[in-house]
Amino acid sequence: MNRIERIEQMEEYLDASSEAVKKLGEALDRYESVQKQYKKLSDYYGSSAWMKDFEADEKGMLPADLKRGVLSEDAVYDLIIENRELVIRMLKLSGSALENNVL
Repeated sequence: MNRIERIEQMEEYLDASSEAVKKLGEALDRYESVQKQYKKLSDYYGSSAWMKDFEADEKGMLPADLKRGVLSEDAVYDLIIENRELVIRMLKLSGSALENNVL
């Protein structure tokens, strides 16, 4: 690879990396901004209030047009598992970056 090709390739790496870092920062800002809401949702799921709301839904006591994915038995659970896996992934990526002196 000659000098020009190397510089062009490094420019591509710079552009791609800059865009990825910017988007990750924005995504982390959004993620961080919903953590209090996520905690409340997680606490609600499986609580006595959730059970009562779930039973009311099962008995047809809620309006038919009410959005109620939160009362499904899988939606919140799946989110909790996905969030856990994402946090583990972020930890592994952070550890790898530190080990490889990327930071």
